[in-house]
Amino acid sequence: MDINWLGHSCFKIKGKQATVITDPFSAGIGYTLGKQSADIVTVSHNHPGHSNVSAINGDPYVITGPGEYEISDVLVIGLPSYHDNEHGSLRGKNTVYLIEIDDVSICHLGDLGYPLTEDQLEELGTVDILMLPVGGVSTINAAAAASVVRQIEPKIVIPMHYGTPLLNRELDPIEKFLKEIGAHDTTPLPKLSITKNRLPLSMQVTLLDL
Repeated sequence: MDINWLGHSCFKIKGKQATVITDPFSAGIGYTLGKQSADIVTVSHNHPGHSNVSAINGDPYVITGPGEYEISDVLVIGLPSYHDNEHGSLRGKNTVYLIEIDDVSICHLGDLGYPLTEDQLEELGTVDILMLPVGGVSTINAAAAASVVRQIEPKIVIPMHYGTPLLNRELDPIEKFLKEIGAHDTTPLPKLSITKNRLPLSMQVTLLDL
């Protein structure tokens, strides 16, 4: 499968049978989505930077909350969570998605605002690839993100939702997380091409370029 980062929390995951796009953003945040099509779209929460479903072509199946869904041999499990550490009283609810595609389990944390609970970790189970916010301000910061990585113990970590020159919102830069997690000399890739039998034996951080 191929994974491309489209900006912010938006990824295009292209498997053998289907294509998934996560958290499509509106043009107002600074990134350009371009012409994208998918079979499945997941939305972690209903904010403009994460829920621009109308921009995706292909009449996709849209998932906007918790539940279990199976489309085109792709299993998507949405788990309820919060956008802050006050049970949603500050920023509302968030959905964490576990996406099983081509025998690889991908977890997209959306705008998670706190470390996961033991019950949530048990529900997630084994995660091969973790997509997690690291920019702080409206989500977990670098230190909390590194803690979540240690909780989940994935094979591959793909950071998202951090400050870049294109983003017109104030978020921490990626360097804070890389320092916190101890990932040095990390060169961004244009995309990640991965299969189950090519997953690394020990955890690695993968940066994706636009």
